[in-house]
Amino acid sequence: MPLHEKDAPIRVLIAKPGLDGHDRGAKVVARALRDAGMEVIYAGLRQTPEEIVRAALEEDVDLIGLSILSGAHMALFPKVLQLLKREHAGDIPVFAGGIIPDEDARRLRKAGIRAIFGPGSSLEEIVSTARKLARTAQ
Repeated sequence: MPLHEKDAPIRVLIAKPGLDGHDRGAKVVARALRDAGMEVIYAGLRQTPEEIVRAALEEDVDLIGLSILSGAHMALFPKVLQLLKREHAGDIPVFAGGIIPDEDARRLRKAGIRAIFGPGSSLEEIVSTARKLARTAQ
């Protein structure tokens, strides 16, 4: 669990793992979370799972949001979860967005991804879920 004050804004890392070069959705979500009062750290494109976990730990985040459109979600998302556990940070909730088939989404939820948002998800739903996830982690 992050060490900052309970009354401090929720800190969320938004990252684009893998070779996916499309970041419009991630930036829209980052802005919505920021506009909702959260501190958003945007890691940018083409992050490795190792870079994402390192940034999450260095930035003392409450929550991690991953965005992917490349189809590599079944390899990259579980790797992020595995690395978080290895670093004794498996309690940091991870949510995801992108083009993720329903069967893959079910498997990713079983693996530990706490919420998955596909095309058409509302920003209000994402913000609300992020708040709930951050609260359950505290």
